[in-house]
Amino acid sequence: MKKVCTSLVIGMLLLIASPSVQAGGTDGRLDIYWVDVEGGAATLIVTPAGESILIDTGNPGIRDPQRIFNVATQEARLTRIDHLITTHYHRDHFGGASQLSKMIPIGTVWDNGKFEDMPDDPGEEYFTFKAESRQVISPGTQLSLKPNGEITRNRRIPISLTCLGTRKQFIAAPRGAKANRAICEDARAKDRDGSDNANSVVMLLEFGDFRFYDGGDVTWNQEAKLFCPVNLIGRVDVYQVTHHGLDSSNNPLVLRSVLPTVTVMNNGVTKGCAPEVFATLSGTPSIQAMYQVHKNMRPDGQVNNAPDEFIANRKADECEANFIKLSVAANGRSYDVMIPANEHRATYRTVKK
Repeated sequence: MKKVCTSLVIGMLLLIASPSVQAGGTDGRLDIYWVDVEGGAATLIVTPAGESILIDTGNPGIRDPQRIFNVATQEARLTRIDHLITTHYHRDHFGGASQLSKMIPIGTVWDNGKFEDMPDDPGEEYFTFKAESRQVISPGTQLSLKPNGEITRNRRIPISLTCLGTRKQFIAAPRGAKANRAICEDARAKDRDGSDNANSVVMLLEFGDFRFYDGGDVTWNQEAKLFCPVNLIGRVDVYQVTHHGLDSSNNPLVLRSVLPTVTVMNNGVTKGCAPEVFATLSGTPSIQAMYQVHKNMRPDGQVNNAPDEFIANRKADECEANFIKLSVAANGRSYDVMIPANEHRATYRTVKK
């Protein structure tokens, strides 16, 4: 009897430690977390199968990797990061990767690799941190995600994560796509951004009817290629505000084409939330709610913010590292957006595409 009990205990411990025991595997929901990396970027996705995708790792040092680790292990109950996508080689997007790899196992790293005329080099530490494999991502690359969703009418809810563009190249227009003439007539260019921002990886996550757009820091002139002359994306439900809400990105053509219901801005106390971008978001009729990771207190006095209810961190002098969470229903037809620290919760319906 003692042997049986001992074996049972050991078996339970092994089950708890197993990488397959992860968030999302029991409730059929798709979860997205925006981790506070104070003006950097770190978006954690957990699929209904419990598979995890982290898009960007914040700044170098211990602060941001520790915050990512805390959300991943304590909130999402993960034991590993299955996929890490680095959108581009700026410190606030790749800087935490090496340190994070020492804290939690990382499966496949997806990034732009080393390419011709690379304007910013993340260095040897980034290219050699511990991971199971490394892949160069390209337009059209689709991550192979485990199928596991609610079975409706004898079929599973489909899930996909697709690269729409990177290194200033974008997917081909879908067959039968119509010209986006009415919107493209208002197109205007801005000064060229010669940094690696322009090479950002642009991703589209789909789960049933739900669609989420993450464009990294892709720049204004590059964004236009996604929508002119043809809208390559269509409509989305949730738009991660590009480049922390800076006006070298967030071309109005994007918002007028994807028509999101909800936007989430991973900004900082003084970084992002530029007046022009805030005006674009506020003037987009489809948007029902604008969320911010931080209350913006720009030193230039040009301060615009969403109502406090929609802001995760509201203090300037004491960052509480509060995160924003989005959870999509198992059938993909609705989603909740939550700020647990502030007891905010709101439900939105996915829109017909």
